[in-house]
Amino acid sequence: MKKIFILFFLMISFVFAKVDYSEMSTQELIAIMGYVKDQNKKQFIQELKSRVVTMSTNEKKSYKNNLEKLNK
Repeated sequence: MKKIFILFFLMISFVFAKVDYSEMSTQELIAIMGYVKDQNKKQFIQELKSRVVTMSTNEKKSYKNNLEKLNK
């Protein structure tokens, strides 16, 4: 019975878990642009915009190239 109870809580926690984009690197965020679910998009865009100031030249190029993927 305990195993079923624990399994149930694990399943529920996975369903309601939110993605924490702050733990991802800037390169990872740029790489997943266009693949973010609509329900997580607002949080993703906020995290990405907060990092634009600290991006390297190459990261900014990749970011600008992938912007159109984000708006789809």
